[in-house]
Amino acid sequence: MNSPVLRRSISKPTELAYYICHTRAPVVVAELVRVAGLRWGVEETFQFAKNETGLDHYQVRTCNASYRHVTLSMLAAAFLAATARAERERPQKGRNWTSPTVYCVVLQ
Repeated sequence: MNSPVLRRSISKPTELAYYICHTRAPVVVAELVRVAGLRWGVEETFQFAKNETGLDHYQVRTCNASYRHVTLSMLAAAFLAATARAERERPQKGRNWTSPTVYCVVLQ
């Protein structure tokens, strides 16, 4: 069953997005709109992986090499996302001016 969905942006009411959704059984329109809205997060994730981990920088000759490249790029993107989240959740403390590294720099 193909269902056309027209979605209007909340921030830009004149901006419209069109989707054709294929479902096996009838689905409530609100559910189709919700799932269509999730597409933005997926696109942002792939754009991040392209920019930060070189997902789109590959020259391979075999399917196995392509699979390995995509797998490693996505693994690196997942590591970066997890590290960034852990860093955001860590409590921010003031600078530790008495750490050995800073103390040695001050003495020199």
